[in-house]
Amino acid sequence: MKSMDYGKSAHEVLVNIGGKGNLVSAAHCATRLRLVVADNSKVDKKKVEAIDGVKGVFEASGQLQVIFGTGTVNKVFDEFIKEAGIEAGTKDDVKAAAAQKQNFFLRLVKTLGDVFVPIIPAIVASGLMMGLVEGIGKAVPAFASTDIYSMLDMFANAAFTFLPILIAVSAAKVFGANIFLGAVIGMIMVHPNLTNAWSAADAIANGTMKTWSIFGLYSVNQVGYQGHVIPVVIAVFVLAAIEKRLHKVVPEMIDLFVTPLVSVLVTGFLTIAVIGPVFGQLETWVLAGVQWLITIPFGLGAMVVGAIYAVTVVAGLHHMYNAIEAEMISASGRNIWMPIATAANVAQGGAALAIALKTKNKKIKEMALPASLSAFLGITEPAIFGVNVRYRRPFIAGMVGGAAGAMVGSITGVYATAYGITGLFGFLITTETLAGYALDMAVAFIVSFAISWILGLKPEDENPDGVAQQAEKAAEAVEENPTPAVEKDEHFTEVIPAPMSGAVIPVTEAPDETFASEALGKGIAVNPTDGTVRAPFDGSVLMLFDSGHAIAIRSDLGVEVLIHVGLDTVGLGGKPFTYKVEDQAHFKKGDVLMTADLAQIQAAGLKTVTPMVVTNVDDFKDVRVENDSIIVEK
Repeated sequence: MKSMDYGKSAHEVLVNIGGKGNLVSAAHCATRLRLVVADNSKVDKKKVEAIDGVKGVFEASGQLQVIFGTGTVNKVFDEFIKEAGIEAGTKDDVKAAAAQKQNFFLRLVKTLGDVFVPIIPAIVASGLMMGLVEGIGKAVPAFASTDIYSMLDMFANAAFTFLPILIAVSAAKVFGANIFLGAVIGMIMVHPNLTNAWSAADAIANGTMKTWSIFGLYSVNQVGYQGHVIPVVIAVFVLAAIEKRLHKVVPEMIDLFVTPLVSVLVTGFLTIAVIGPVFGQLETWVLAGVQWLITIPFGLGAMVVGAIYAVTVVAGLHHMYNAIEAEMISASGRNIWMPIATAANVAQGGAALAIALKTKNKKIKEMALPASLSAFLGITEPAIFGVNVRYRRPFIAGMVGGAAGAMVGSITGVYATAYGITGLFGFLITTETLAGYALDMAVAFIVSFAISWILGLKPEDENPDGVAQQAEKAAEAVEENPTPAVEKDEHFTEVIPAPMSGAVIPVTEAPDETFASEALGKGIAVNPTDGTVRAPFDGSVLMLFDSGHAIAIRSDLGVEVLIHVGLDTVGLGGKPFTYKVEDQAHFKKGDVLMTADLAQIQAAGLKTVTPMVVTNVDDFKDVRVENDSIIVEK
């Protein structure tokens, strides 16, 4: 086995990433260095790739990742941190440092995504139910007066009435606060003693809004935060900061009651006295601005509002638009705001639907499809927060579609005779301009769907676990499940045959650059004639992949192998694949590990060529290919 100067390789990596001054953070995982650099332009990737021991270099999630392989990376890393004069970080430290390199908007988007994704099922269910119940109530007025309708309406709006509590709990997890303290902050913001946010406009108009005096300096309205997003997230962020600080400075013997008490007291006061009023003023400005915009002729103002409407949903300001609609109805009986809102909502749904139909990522598809349906009924939070804002491109497509639909609706003179619903059920309150309303929605949908389909998702969003990342996960599984001690000779030769029937070639000839470069290990590739994957040795399962397309295994002699069925098949969502073994299970040579529907893979336009590589090559004296098998010598 070739000897390697770990110190020399570490030195050359540091020099070619721009030196100590360009290094922000460093850690390592099972196969690679994970580095965060201040200025990527100072990194010479070609020179890094040429360093002895380096098997590949790529950027992912704001990190420069240098592949050295299992058994080598830890030795290089030890020399690297000595050379750099820094302390070793963890993968979480590096991820945090990488995240801080992103601009504020991207960090905000990621944070909102992290907060909202866990609660998407709740608001999808409530959103669909709300749209259906309200729609049926409008279509059948007699039903709207029944007890069953009242009960279903309560079920439907529960998640939205108490949305700040859901958001607060999820945000507390994201920011590292106690989730129960986060829930308390959410409860404060929707306490029944406060005027419901949906009724705030009427209370202010008729002079019944109660206020609190803040030390005699100014007064704040006693209003709740139903429908709000940003104020809740900010409040819990403040809670987390206060709580973490108190845990550090408060003596342990009194920390249990002092920290929760002070955290909730201070955060609650700041929320009611500062955060709330600031966003209340912002809402006032937004309302004044949009009312002025929609008066601009030729549909230009409506176009602008249709584009930015979804942005105000992100900010949690959209519920205040009921005040505009109510004012229009009382003044002229014509609500021209509702078609604009519908265009924006349908457009976000169209953008999410395009992603649902186009993506090969099963998890994204499962989230995007119901979220889009909810948007067509007027509830856009699932589509916006679960999909569109998270992946940015569909959100932009939705904004463009919203602008186009709103402009058409304005030019054709669409209006509603009531307010409170949008989307498909909006036909019930636009009976005097049905054709224009249909055109408003059609344009919004077609434009947003087309743009979202064309743009699609970024490769790293569509396939967050690329081939190298998949090998990394398998290698990390090895770290968590080290080779068990067995009685065997220190020296051995293991012959590993192909796991599938078919023509065999060296992996260096595989039609995939990552495998062919042997960056992930040495081995073979099979052009299979059937989809049965059999164990090439006696061993155990290291890892089953969520996407079902690959399996990591280890022989009883300690040889670790990755079998990847097909190329680029991670995006198929697991449909062609079926595992026949459990995670960590032991198996015998010839046992069926998994099966694959080769016809499905080919129908998707992908190659069925299946690489099998030894991922811990450096642990052995020699790994080579002979007679269609992998020969491992130690």
